[in-house]
Amino acid sequence: MSSVGDRKIPVLTDVVAESEANADEADQLGGTIDLGDIETLIAELQTRIASQTFTLADDLMREAFAEMEANIFRQISSRLRQELPEMIDSIIRVQLTGNQED
Repeated sequence: MSSVGDRKIPVLTDVVAESEANADEADQLGGTIDLGDIETLIAELQTRIASQTFTLADDLMREAFAEMEANIFRQISSRLRQELPEMIDSIIRVQLTGNQED
């Protein structure tokens, strides 16, 4: 078993000095980002997110409008197929017989 004296207990001043040395080393290696770089990065990310959001919204709206257009086209075509022959028949019969039906 080791005694308390055998363990190396960190001293606050040593920890702070080591931390400052690590920070200086990181600065030399370009490891820190200054506030201007962070603002630039945030602006770039905002632009990319907004651009992709608008692209997605545009695609979704185009698909929705295409689907609505197809549904409306089917409804109109269906009604014309159902009602047009009867309407033509009615008009021809009225014209040929002279009966006025509205």
